[in-house]
Amino acid sequence: MDYYDPEIAAIYELANPLEQDGDFYLSLAGQQSCSVLDLGCGTGTLCCAFAERGHRVTGVDPAAAMLAVARRKPYADRVEWVESSAQAYRSERRFDLIVMTGHAFQVLLTDADAVAILETMRRHLKRDSTLAFETRNPRIDWVVEWTERSRLLPGGEITETLNITDAHDEFISFQTSYRCFYKTLTTNSTLRFPSREHVETLITRSGMMVRNVFGDWNAGPFEATRSQEMIFVAEIAR
Repeated sequence: MDYYDPEIAAIYELANPLEQDGDFYLSLAGQQSCSVLDLGCGTGTLCCAFAERGHRVTGVDPAAAMLAVARRKPYADRVEWVESSAQAYRSERRFDLIVMTGHAFQVLLTDADAVAILETMRRHLKRDSTLAFETRNPRIDWVVEWTERSRLLPGGEITETLNITDAHDEFISFQTSYRCFYKTLTTNSTLRFPSREHVETLITRSGMMVRNVFGDWNAGPFEATRSQEMIFVAEIAR
């Protein structure tokens, strides 16, 4: 995705307010202050919400343009911002909670990249602590769900339109257009839709074990033929 472009980063901020998924991840931190690592933090909305609640937060993203938006937010001064890919991130710190949100796991198009991310999580996670991320259920027909999808972004000045450009095996490619009154910006993306079983295998390969798999943001059970989300909560294997 083209999030290194400041204009695209600003639009991403409009298109992705804190919603039900954010509430789910915030709940994992609990009421007591804890340390949180957000890999692929984007424009930092969730990081700042964690910081507002008194948690000690590190937000990691490879796009300087996204982090520039993040640093302008309330409570941003309480967050450690790191420009890095999740695969390459290294710190001496260990965290009570590690999250990867916004379906960022689906940007990882190979097992090698997915395992590298999961190993980064394991390396930086305290024992008996929690990591969580989500990916969309491949049993849902996402091509049908997304065909000719269009919406008006908050503020009413930008229209977002998604067009599928290719779909095969585990992969869907699409172009997203953002049209405002004076120009149109476009991004091109490819996402992977691995099965629940395959994701669990990768988690195990990385030295961790699955604690729960939820099917919605209310922590409802995953239903293979109906749930749109696969929300994985895991920990270091004992």
